[in-house]
Amino acid sequence: MMTSFDEWKFLAGLGIFLFGIFMMEESIKLLAGRSFKTMIRRYTGTRFKGLMTGVVSTAVLQSSSAVSLMVLAFVGAGLMTLVNAIAVIMGAMVGTTFTAWIVAVFGFKFKIDAFALPLIGIGGLGLIVLSGSARYVNISKLVAAFGFLFLGLDFMKTSVEDVAAAVDLSALPDVGLWIYLGAGILMTVIMQSSSATIAVILTTLFSGIIDFTQGAAMVIGANVGTTVTILLGSVGGIPAKKQAAVSALVFKTGTALAALLALPLMFRIIDDLLGLSDNPVLGMAAFHTLFNFMGVILFFPVIPALARYLERIFPERRTILTQYILNTTAEVPEAALEALRKEVLHQLYLSTHYIAERYGIRAVRQTDRAGYPPGLSEPAPVVRYADLTRYHAEIFSFYAQVQTGETDRTVTLQMESVIRSSRSVMNATKNLYDLRREIEDLAADDNMFMLDAHSNFKNRLDQLVVIVDRVTQESEEDGLADVLNRFFQLVEEADKQFIQSCAGAVAQGKIMTTEVTRLLMANRLFTQSGRMMVLSMQSLLPEIIPSQDYPQQSS
Repeated sequence: MMTSFDEWKFLAGLGIFLFGIFMMEESIKLLAGRSFKTMIRRYTGTRFKGLMTGVVSTAVLQSSSAVSLMVLAFVGAGLMTLVNAIAVIMGAMVGTTFTAWIVAVFGFKFKIDAFALPLIGIGGLGLIVLSGSARYVNISKLVAAFGFLFLGLDFMKTSVEDVAAAVDLSALPDVGLWIYLGAGILMTVIMQSSSATIAVILTTLFSGIIDFTQGAAMVIGANVGTTVTILLGSVGGIPAKKQAAVSALVFKTGTALAALLALPLMFRIIDDLLGLSDNPVLGMAAFHTLFNFMGVILFFPVIPALARYLERIFPERRTILTQYILNTTAEVPEAALEALRKEVLHQLYLSTHYIAERYGIRAVRQTDRAGYPPGLSEPAPVVRYADLTRYHAEIFSFYAQVQTGETDRTVTLQMESVIRSSRSVMNATKNLYDLRREIEDLAADDNMFMLDAHSNFKNRLDQLVVIVDRVTQESEEDGLADVLNRFFQLVEEADKQFIQSCAGAVAQGKIMTTEVTRLLMANRLFTQSGRMMVLSMQSLLPEIIPSQDYPQQSS
């Protein structure tokens, strides 16, 4: 008589297991703060370092998808090369096998509820009793997460044990390994977790519903299924993100094909060398690790070639922003100085208009001349923040090339003034870029003073765009020095008036004291950015006019 399958208990177990995985990942991220992101960014200088970072970070985070998505973000931001990104993704696939070992060692050798229930109880009580400390709350979450993980595994295991006894594997049709491979892929795509798929595979293997060969095919499929998350993370992204995502697909698909071809050899290693023929669950964990190691051994040496191929398939379409230093030789200092000055004026123009567009005031500046960079007859190119940071680096590189040759003392001092202006423009751009969310949040407030503060900031930025347009497009005009001096005074006056208005609003109870710090900090960065922009423009006038009445530019 066929015993019924308790599908609800199985689904409950799967849900509890996934919840445990989610809680574990979340609590570890919060406990570690920025350290994991810092580690991935800092310790990926070579392929081998990238590989080891991928292994360690994934083993701790328990999520190869999370690590891979971080890698996509770093590649997209230009903080990691494609070669090293591929190495990290490879390491992540080895690190994710740690979960299979945890489940195989603890989930099937011990009475699960003997330690799962105490973990949930201790973790749950810790969330309430220790709620005053964020650190201890996250530790409690981590403890409870382990309990949920194993409790879910126990539910899945007991739900299939009875039905497994009535299943005669020899009577089942031979549908081939490709069906099981596809099942592993599909399960991982649906659950968005290869760890959960591996847990289900180990459960059905332990209960005898599938044999070792079928389970191995499903594990291989689970590895391939994780690429869907990475591919989705690259949709609509820049070419660098697509390159990294497709590299993961190539690596995991290639590893899967190699593993299928080498199944007899790997089974022999697991049975004869490791002696796990009598323990299929531990054998499956070993298989999971073994074939991922095999993939690393096969693909690690060809990472540079794979990266070059993907860069040809998905070429980086870089916006060329340099207009003056591009075709100027660094060997003639006087010519280089003039080219550098005009280039920084161009940088100033593009940066200011980029910020204006982010704040939604670009339309205000659309006059007959606005939209045309200094010295050009075509509209300004569409730029991103990453383009501006790269542009600043290119300007500095040109300056460094000029400095390597013999340069007149006067030219050197003038060039230093110009490069400080470039640095200040980039600094101010970053400040205003970071401030946008803070300032835009003021517009969503129902407090009238906050709404007025939002308008105040945007009006001041609009005035800055006006003066930048005039200086960048009429830099040869007489009298601009006086214009900039007067505008500097306006920046200072606006700062004082804003501080006074905040003091009055607090005294009159129009805003809470807790809100005034946010406003004052935003005003401080905004004013500093305005000062840096004005001082930069003063240094970029044709005579490189030194500012003796105002403080030196901040870098």
